Amino acid sequence: MEMPELVWDEYHFKDPEGGKIIFWPHIPCLRMPSKLRSHSSFHGIAFMTSSIDLKSWIVEAEQEKESPGVHRDSAIASGTVLGRLMSDLNELDVDGPMIPDPEQIRLLLHAQNSRGGIPVYAIEPSLDDEKWVEWQIDSADQQVTYSNLILTLTTGRRWKKIRTNAIGSISVSKFVNADLGAASASAATWWIEEQRGISEELIALRDNRFVSRIRGALRDLHNSRVDDTEAQETTLLVPIHQAWLSSIKKAIGSCLDIELINSEE
Repeated sequence: MEMPELVWDEYHFKDPEGGKIIFWPHIPCLRMPSKLRSHSSFHGIAFMTSSIDLKSWIVEAEQEKESPGVHRDSAIASGTVLGRLMSDLNELDVDGPMIPDPEQIRLLLHAQNSRGGIPVYAIEPSLDDEKWVEWQIDSADQQVTYSNLILTLTTGRRWKKIRTNAIGSISVSKFVNADLGAASASAATWWIEEQRGISEELIALRDNRFVSRIRGALRDLHNSRVDDTEAQETTLLVPIHQAWLSSIKKAIGSCLDIELINSEE
């Protein structure tokens, strides 16, 4: 997998059908510094996950209050690539790591608690969606092939190499210190390892489906607005893992289809 560009600035996409989508890159499982957060106004928010995950975040946040660090410690003990990311971040002078993702749960709660509520969209299709289930099965089949199982035996050495190479892809920012830069490199390594074994074709299918649904969320948001839509163009905020942004930018730039989706109840 090609090393993604690791940027800190929002990407604004002007939809050909009207409205704007703001992609805000962040590092997973960290509370981002205030100056790196999105301060753009928006009318709706879309998360690159499923409806089930959105509900799980609320439960996990309550569990985190009762037992701080319980999900982080569990991930570290799991031996998974997420555990490696948690271990890396735990060694750095950053605000985290935490599970659920503090930035995403912050924005979700903000949307739910805002006066009148801000529409929330789940971009990952549900398990009732046959095409998405088929994608997941194909992805799982590819990841458990013999060659990929052998690759898991060399994860440690490969992790260090990818993390070192990722440093050169991190954009310079006066708001980013060495520890946050190191966190960015580790998160990019996690993202690459998570997708190891999945073909470029399947990754493209997923990204194309997701951007089609993001555009569909924007259309639904515009159609459901009851305020003066001429005063400000309809704007959808999409928080996204920093390492995922570059491929999503490419996908939405060539997206011709719009898959209409409804906001969460």
